[in-house]
Parts: sequence; structure tokens; C-alpha cells
Amino acid sequence: MAIATPSVTDICRAARTASRRLATLPTNEKDAALHAIADALLARTPEIVEANARDLEAGRENDLSAALLDRLMLDDARIAAIAAQVRDIAALPDPVGEVIDGFRLPNGLDVAKTRTPLGVVAVVYEARPNVTIDAAALCLKSGNAIVLRGSSSAQHSNAILASIAAEHAPEGAIGLVAGGGREELADLATQDDYVDLIIPRGGEGLKRALTAVATVPMIFAASGNCHVYVDAGADLDMARDIIVNAKTQRPGVCNAAETLLVHRDVAPDFLPAALEALRGAGVELRGDDGVREIDNTVAPASQEDWDTEFLALVLAVGVVDSVDEAIDHVNRHGSGHSEAIVTRSYASARAFELGVDAACVYVNASTRFTDGGEFGFGAEIGNSTQKLHARGPIGLRELCSFKYVVRGAGHVR
Repeated sequence: MAIATPSVTDICRAARTASRRLATLPTNEKDAALHAIADALLARTPEIVEANARDLEAGRENDLSAALLDRLMLDDARIAAIAAQVRDIAALPDPVGEVIDGFRLPNGLDVAKTRTPLGVVAVVYEARPNVTIDAAALCLKSGNAIVLRGSSSAQHSNAILASIAAEHAPEGAIGLVAGGGREELADLATQDDYVDLIIPRGGEGLKRALTAVATVPMIFAASGNCHVYVDAGADLDMARDIIVNAKTQRPGVCNAAETLLVHRDVAPDFLPAALEALRGAGVELRGDDGVREIDNTVAPASQEDWDTEFLALVLAVGVVDSVDEAIDHVNRHGSGHSEAIVTRSYASARAFELGVDAACVYVNASTRFTDGGEFGFGAEIGNSTQKLHARGPIGLRELCSFKYVVRGAGHVR
């Protein structure tokens, strides 16, 4: 007799039950489970690579882009890095029960504002099997149950990774929803009784699909249309190194730069060498009139280019007259993810810091650092471009709410 596949509701209901146990699980038990997951990932690397190879083969047959295939690919080194991140998460302080604030009222009541798990978190993601483990590990450490819903392009990879994690967690704490298309997605997005938060990690299409149906609260870890602005007061060698890194180090990720803006005063000195370096790294360049006056071999940029997250070796390049114009451009075209200024001027840096509306603002550094691991969070579920309740890399503390614990001595009102 075939075993019935659990429904979305069954998986979410089990997660709700598990979340109540997880909320009270001691730190040492959570950490032991995380180390067991890391050990199992290393021990079962050949199985994971084999499952991933099936996804990669299907991806090539379905003409997935090079960027998506890179996101999808797992090898021994990447699996070892994922296992190391799980151990990093285990080593972090447990956020559950942390006292955020505390005070005594005039009537003698002691009030403590303490971190508490959200409960059940659902994560919807595309072609990134590493998210399966990163998200599961972060939720386990923060006392949350998790429901994972990956894309069909990574179904074999996600299935084995989720099963490995679930084997070392409380029953129902890590669930995987797979194979049901848009109807299944809508079912998950309306599980108000069991799911406390959905985190969609993907492109604008996924965001629109969920927004149309979701009744569960959401935090979007959405697109990254990121900019690097080279100010009149910039160290030009530093600026060249930063834009080459931000664009080419891994172009298919959300914190890669998609637009370069250059102050008109330094454009003639900066652009020739910078554009040459970018071309040497295989970047296709699209520029405005100010750029093409300096290098007429650059293709014209369209209006659409300024709003596009290329996720590829393509870069829009523009010339601006001031830091204020750069800020205005970023705020009109950016996605609120990560924005950088290269400058030696404190006034320009401060104007950019205050004026740019983004989760992460960099001064004299590459946008590629927007990452939970780089920020010391162990890993991340995604980078929120919203403002409530989490913004930027979503780590352990961002997976918590809080409660007020009030202690008295027979107080009545």
C-alpha cells in the first residue's frame, strides 16, 4: 500500500505542534542537533551531490541561465561550507529569552522585555538548495519550526537536504512542501491557523504571486538592484576595485552591483580604466550619454536598464552631477537592498548614508558584504528590503518577536 503524502495543512499543523516544544528547548539540545546536522551533511555529501546532479541536468535541459545554474550547484566545497555555517549558527548566543529591556515600575512591578520565537516560519525560495539548510538551522536555533517550499528546479537537492535536517530535529520541526505548483503555494500562504510568517526569497514574480493570495504576514527577501556611486572625492583606484568586485565576484546574487554612477568631475579620469577592467572581466556595458561621450563603444542604456536586476555580467553606467543626483537616482531605481558610495568626503558620505533608502548602505566598501554570514549572523534566511519588522540580513534575532514578562508580589490594580 502506498503511503499518503501529507498535505500542506498536515505539514503546517505538525510544525505548529513542534514549535511549542522548540520554544522551550534548552540551548545545549538545539546546538547538539545543529552539530548532528553538520556531521550528517559531510557524511552524506556523495548522496547530496548525486541528487544535485539530477537537478542540474534537468536545469540544462530546461535552459536555465548560467546564473541560476550557479545558484543551484552543490559540490563538496559548497556542502562543506554549508556544514560550517551550521556550526557557526550553533556557536552563536541563543536569542530566546534574551532580555532586551527591563525596568521597575513605581508600584514595584518588574517588567522585562524578552525575545521569544515567532512560532512557525514558512520560507519560499527559488533554485537555492543551500537555503534549505541555512533556513532550517536558523529556525532551529531561534526556537522556530519551519516549513520549506523550494522550487521544482531544486526538488531532488531540497528533498535530501530537508530529510537530513529533519532527522536530527524534533518531529515536525522541519517540513518540506514540494511538487504542487501555484495551488500549493496559495495553500501555504493561507495557513493562518498554523503559520506565523512567510519569507519569500526570490524574484518579483514570486513576490507578486504571493501578494495576490497571502493571508499570512510576509517579509520579502526580494530583488537587489544595487548601485555603486563614485563621488568627486573618491580614491579612483579604490573605486575601480570596488565596482569590479561588486559586479563580477558573483554576478548572479542579489547583492551584486547592477548600476555604476560616476560624478561628472571624475568621469574622464575614472571611466576609461574602470570600463576596461570591467570589460576584461567579461562585463557587457550599457551607458548614458555622459558615459558614451567618454567611450562611444559602450552600448546605449535604455530606461529599463536602470530598473533591471541583471543577475549577470551586465552593468548600467551613468554620469551624475552631484551626490544629491546620485541619491535621487538610487532612490528612484533601487530596490532598497544595498547601495555604496566611494568617497573621501565626509559630507558626501554622510549625505549618502542619510539620504539613501536601503537596508544596507556602504561607504568605501563593496555591496557584496550584505550577507548574514559576513555580518556575523552565521547565515541568513534572506535579505529583507522591507522595514517591518526586519530589514537587511534575516538572522536569529530577526526570527524572534518579544514578550513582556512582568513579575510582582501579589500586585492588584
